[in-house]
Amino acid sequence: MATRLVQVNMKAHDDAALGAFWAAALGWSVSSEGPGVTNLEPAGFAYPGPAAVVLDLVASPEPKTGKNRVHLDLATSSKAHQAELVARLEGRGARRVDVGQGDVPWVVMADPEGNEFCVLDWHDPDSDTGPVASVVVDCADPEAMARFWGEATDWTLLKVTGHSAVLRSAAGVGPYLQFLRTPDVKAGWNRVHFDVRPYPGDDAADEVARLRALGATVIDLDVPWTVLTDPEGNEFCLLTAM
Repeated sequence: MATRLVQVNMKAHDDAALGAFWAAALGWSVSSEGPGVTNLEPAGFAYPGPAAVVLDLVASPEPKTGKNRVHLDLATSSKAHQAELVARLEGRGARRVDVGQGDVPWVVMADPEGNEFCVLDWHDPDSDTGPVASVVVDCADPEAMARFWGEATDWTLLKVTGHSAVLRSAAGVGPYLQFLRTPDVKAGWNRVHFDVRPYPGDDAADEVARLRALGATVIDLDVPWTVLTDPEGNEFCLLTAM
């Protein structure tokens, strides 16, 4: 048994407006499953699939407080492409921000609602990730987090250092998943979190039990899906199989 990492869920004050920004940033199509929800995915993408981790923006009145613990790294093909993308996103309301990154070759930015993201200065020509190069999670113990998420999903551990751990889908396509050691302490609910789905035919209750055995904790909420936290307290949702 395993789950599939299918989407990044982001709270938004205005899901439609923020969705339009991210659709332009990623070149993805926009749809909606209902009021207050904006869905983004590549054109022609067969959801759910390993080639992309799609983006769901959900309306919420909660204010953003502090740096997000989950953010996107955007891929570029050259320095010129990086500069063009940064300028284009600034024209759509993004801004450069300082989160203590120092002198680095990537550009740290915030979207129109303040959600941090990075525009990288590289793209691996042998590993086409699409516009999202990686999904990055701040954490205290990258190795332990990679162990949990590698066992919770069908993603494969590629590299572990004292500073970070990197996974990718077992199919070797789509974005990387990076756990990055930081001194920041989690405070409150994450504004950005993961949604996972069981495979068709797998029993949801069995999957919840398996995730708990790996170190997840169930949060009792009155919603049609199961909300859990990983070993470092990051919330994620177990959706229905499909």
